[in-house]
Amino acid sequence: MIILMIILAVIGGCTLSIQAAINGQLGSKVGVFRTAFLTFSVGALITALLILYFEPTQTVTLMDVPKWQLLGAFCGVPYIVIMVLAVQRIGAAVATVAVIFGQLAMSMLIDNFGWLGNSAIPFSYSRLGAVVCLGIALAFIYSSSKKSAAPAGKTQAQATIRD
Repeated sequence: MIILMIILAVIGGCTLSIQAAINGQLGSKVGVFRTAFLTFSVGALITALLILYFEPTQTVTLMDVPKWQLLGAFCGVPYIVIMVLAVQRIGAAVATVAVIFGQLAMSMLIDNFGWLGNSAIPFSYSRLGAVVCLGIALAFIYSSSKKSAAPAGKTQAQATIRD
């Protein structure tokens, strides 16, 4: 079951990269906020249908939970808006790795301190190594994309010769 959850998480990550690339293109044509609105509107419609047809009845409603737990709904908006802006300027790979770096760093803080009602999972050197490796990966991906991006009107070979 754990392997299945890891595979599903990887698939989820793949879909986020696809979404970022598509939304970056759409955002450059119709605007960042219109793109974000479309994403959330379609998502709300699909989720409403999933709730209607597949969600089992719960004993607790959204009105019964601690109100701070509803704040998680606001976290998706900055992500979508930032990704639509960032992908247009730095590309899908750099933007995605930067997001994952931020997710990993914050997740380890949440785990270590048991924030937001989660179980505490102590910080370790192997976790530190993971963050360092991802930071190095981000630097490599950024520097390689910066070098390979040809200025407007120049071919790739001309940009390479210039650098």
